[in-house]
Amino acid sequence: MSIKNASEWTKIPSQTTVNKTVEVMRKRGFVVNILDNKEQALQRLKELLPAGAEVMTASSTTLYQIGFMDFYLGGKNPWHCLGPEIFKEKDPEMQGMLRRKADAAEYVLGSVNALAETGELVACDASGSRVSSYPFAAKKVILVVGIQKITPNLQEAMRRVREYVFLLENERAKKAYGIGSTFGKWSIIENELQKDRITVLLVKEPLGF
Repeated sequence: MSIKNASEWTKIPSQTTVNKTVEVMRKRGFVVNILDNKEQALQRLKELLPAGAEVMTASSTTLYQIGFMDFYLGGKNPWHCLGPEIFKEKDPEMQGMLRRKADAAEYVLGSVNALAETGELVACDASGSRVSSYPFAAKKVILVVGIQKITPNLQEAMRRVREYVFLLENERAKKAYGIGSTFGKWSIIENELQKDRITVLLVKEPLGF
């Protein structure tokens, strides 16, 4: 689909902008790793997950793009993967209970829709299930983020979601679920007080939308 001003939201920021953003994020309590490409991001993500760890993924195009979801869903990995257990449950009430329980997993993996140069992480989801673990419930959160998601400030981060991300997500939802998306629940994380709880893998190439 064609989106007006799409180039505004997909351009790669300068190294100076990236460095400034990372510095501010670290002051806000986020752990930040800078990776050159998706292959490095996948390797680093695997390294951060201990064998036997309880792992849940928030719906994320980025995790598919780096190749993590094939590894996660394939069964041949060293973790206790909660996602496949939820998918196997056919009773809606029981599945909902498992989803809420998974919010408090040891590790929740995902991405965000925008990252402000001023350090805020911004994500939006129709039901809230994708972002509900980020603020508190999960013991640790690891977010894989392409650098094209960096915006000058929080206001522009939210504008990126409304004017660009939503249009793509709406089309994806129609194909996947037969219905469009909506602006349901927002998660804006300004600071992390718990040491080493939120790690951002910032990848120097476009990932996700």
